[in-house]
Amino acid sequence: MRPLSIVLLGGTGFVGSHLAGRLVRDGHRVRVLTRDPARHRELLVLPSLELVRFDVHDAAHLPDALRGADAVVNLVGILHEGGGARFRRVHAELPRTVALACRSAGVPRLLHVSSIGAEESAPSAYLRSKGLGERLLREDAGPVAWTVFRPSVIFGPGDQFVNRFARLLRLAPVLPIARAGARLAPVYVGDVVEALVGALASRTTERRVLELCGPDVYTLGGIVREVARSAGLRRLVIGLPGPLGWLQAAVLGLVPGKPMTLDNYRSLGVDSVCRENGFAIFGLVPASLASLAPTYLGAGRKSARLDAWRRATAGRDATT
Repeated sequence: MRPLSIVLLGGTGFVGSHLAGRLVRDGHRVRVLTRDPARHRELLVLPSLELVRFDVHDAAHLPDALRGADAVVNLVGILHEGGGARFRRVHAELPRTVALACRSAGVPRLLHVSSIGAEESAPSAYLRSKGLGERLLREDAGPVAWTVFRPSVIFGPGDQFVNRFARLLRLAPVLPIARAGARLAPVYVGDVVEALVGALASRTTERRVLELCGPDVYTLGGIVREVARSAGLRRLVIGLPGPLGWLQAAVLGLVPGKPMTLDNYRSLGVDSVCRENGFAIFGLVPASLASLAPTYLGAGRKSARLDAWRRATAGRDATT
């Protein structure tokens, strides 16, 4: 694939920073729009990356910020509302604004990251807003070749899902959790990045909605137990019955940082598993939570470093 000029919205976040590094490594020019470039100066170590001060909700000037790009990737999302962040504004109005701006600026390609379960009839405001955003993007994209990605919960170094449970498990010998039976297929951030990069080079993904899942389906309780194992912790994980789970979510929604909210609780009522896994289109076999979580949660860090050292040593031996 020839070098492209790519604009990232949400490029300073978890998935965005991983994607930015990969795109730069592949020789592309990357422009990241952010309201506060000073907070994300670490990204400037990437040689062909430019941080641009810009509010992505500025619909009047967004076409100018996108002009000249070969592709735009929208990764902007929130897990709960707070301050000025509202689901409808971020998940529904922004995708439409981006689609219209791409049309106005002549950008031919648009990738949009949504979520499994995104439907306008979903039980949570989070999923309803995601579903509305997908529809508005499709309706207003016009000639822009769009692809919508619907990943299950994404894990990897720096995530706010697996790492949050690891922190809670280190503090408590017993961890009660709401919606312990919720079904999810955690997907590795590196695999999501590979799918996004693959879509930039493939016309077969245009005007398609692709679900992305890891190879294993867990209950939420099973994920928490896997996190405990990966972190080398012996902990008791207890699933709360419905009313107590609802109460836990209501209380945690009032805690600073909002570990869980009632809207999160409602979202977990929808299975986050693939009907058809989009990785097959790219010939990718996704990595498992069980194989990767130990490498960054604790229990597997030492063995992972030793394995890396052995591979490096083997490589040197082979060339001497």
